[in-house]
Amino acid sequence: MTAAASALPLLTKEECLAQHPFPKEFAAAKRLEWFWHYDVDLSAKDLWTLVADSSRMNRALQVSEMKFEDRNGQRIGSSRPGGFFHEWQEVPWNWVAERFIESVRIYRSGFSKVVYAVFMLQPLSTEKTRLYVYFGAVPKNPLTSLALRLGFPSVGREYAKLLPRLADEVRERRPLSLVQPGPGLSEAAQQRLATIRQDLIAKGLDVRAVNQLLDWIANGDEQELFRIQVRERARAFQVDEDALLRVCLHATRLGLLELSWDVMCPHCRGVSKQNGSLGDISTQGACEVCLIDFGTDSSDAVEITFHVHPSIREVPLRTFCSAEPATKEHIRVQHSVPPDGKQILLPPLPKGRYRLRWQGHKRYGYLDVGVPSGAREIDWRTSSQPCEISVDSDFALQLHNDSSETALFVLETAQWSDLALRPGRIFSLQEFRDLFREEYLSADVQLAIGQQTILFTDMVGSTELYAKQGDAVAFREVRRHFADVFRIIAEHRGAVVKTIGDAVMGAFTSPLDAVLSAKAIHDCFHPGRSDSLTKLRISVNVGPCIAVKLNTDIDYFGHTVNVAAKLQSLAGAWQVALSDEVYFAPGVANWLAKAPAKLEAVRYESPSLLSPISGKRWTVYEGGP
Repeated sequence: MTAAASALPLLTKEECLAQHPFPKEFAAAKRLEWFWHYDVDLSAKDLWTLVADSSRMNRALQVSEMKFEDRNGQRIGSSRPGGFFHEWQEVPWNWVAERFIESVRIYRSGFSKVVYAVFMLQPLSTEKTRLYVYFGAVPKNPLTSLALRLGFPSVGREYAKLLPRLADEVRERRPLSLVQPGPGLSEAAQQRLATIRQDLIAKGLDVRAVNQLLDWIANGDEQELFRIQVRERARAFQVDEDALLRVCLHATRLGLLELSWDVMCPHCRGVSKQNGSLGDISTQGACEVCLIDFGTDSSDAVEITFHVHPSIREVPLRTFCSAEPATKEHIRVQHSVPPDGKQILLPPLPKGRYRLRWQGHKRYGYLDVGVPSGAREIDWRTSSQPCEISVDSDFALQLHNDSSETALFVLETAQWSDLALRPGRIFSLQEFRDLFREEYLSADVQLAIGQQTILFTDMVGSTELYAKQGDAVAFREVRRHFADVFRIIAEHRGAVVKTIGDAVMGAFTSPLDAVLSAKAIHDCFHPGRSDSLTKLRISVNVGPCIAVKLNTDIDYFGHTVNVAAKLQSLAGAWQVALSDEVYFAPGVANWLAKAPAKLEAVRYESPSLLSPISGKRWTVYEGGP
């Protein structure tokens, strides 16, 4: 800490309230107030992570459990501290990430009429931050005033004990004070878990991933276990993501986990509806809190998560605060502004793209932050038309509500979390298709599944094969070659979408995996192979796709699939036709250069296409027609 930082004068309670005024409708009422400050040996970013997750903080502070439900567009909370029932309306919080939080609760029953809380973070250095905590409460009567006077000071003392301990733990990357181990499993559940562990290992699944997952299910914190995100857990366990996903899929089949298809609100990015099966997903979703309806046909609309089966362990949703900033990590600024009101903020934003909106509306603006020649000030109005603005890293944001109703302004990262497991990933995994054959989309649902790499194989000379060898022999050859192609696609982290006659359509999330699979397929059916008459040509393309229902299967459609099929005409036996989108995908050109691969430039032209498709023809083995 620098001398200048340590010498920063302390803010007074009055200065705090000048920046964060008490709610106007209660400002004239007589109130009780508490104001504390703590110097914490953490950066503002690290301290914000703790303060924003007020549910975990409150649990560590031994605050009573709270329950929340949405009623007619309002968030209603309740709790029983000391056995006394409290119920309140949870007003949407105001915050600027890494700078402050404002929380207002308007009580319907309990000791107070209103409680107002402010948390302010003042960076003192890169590794030290001053935290100011203000609580103001308007009691209902003299008796409840006494109860509040007796109870609130203990909160300040608990913060003083907890924050230094958390700072030490965060620096050691082990915030154990915010983690609460599970209550332990019953003897029957322990026996079932042991049997499932043996079964999973016997299937040849990654042993470390199996043990990490099952030990965590037995002993983990229920706040983490309530909604299991495979990608987040893989990072926490430091295991391969695909290995853990396979374990979770098999564990679901064995009754350890339950699979959930969660429809996500595009605004708060929370779960608007959990679906127990893929077929339960409808074409439309809604979020009562954000006051919007939305379609489920975007690539971010559905996330796949897992839940512990209740026969193993009951994992209820337990909350100790609504913790809005922690549950909406993508939102960097959220602030309510009254009609004809203005609010100036100085949000510290990392370089990147952000989206501007206000609650209940689907009109968006975009900020590109970190452009040196960009604007230094922005006047963002509710009447503003959608636009894109470049701003410097240090800029002032003025929220201007020129409407007749209170507006909740939101500034959020444009990029969705990379921790979400999307349908496109799981649909392109062969084990999912093998284990969950009963899963299917409703007939009217089209899911955008993002970027997929589509691979087609086709038997060269199949008509001649049937003519010379007869139907029975040719059919056996086709079936036998399917087995090898299916196996190779699965070994390269892909899935077989369908067969079309003697052709195979496969899907991969990685273009490089598809290219490696194409090479392995040709290696399997090389020209010198004496026990097979199969000669194949292969085409590969990458791009966005949609998933639809075909009979009872999940099929892929769209321009990307169409181009992949058309490219087959550019390849002969033991050749692969790659679109340039595949060739220039990460890692592909480099791998082909090192192979080395014999490549030539090709173009596919058709009146049905807006422009020719450029690509490469890769001759894996010579001698094809």
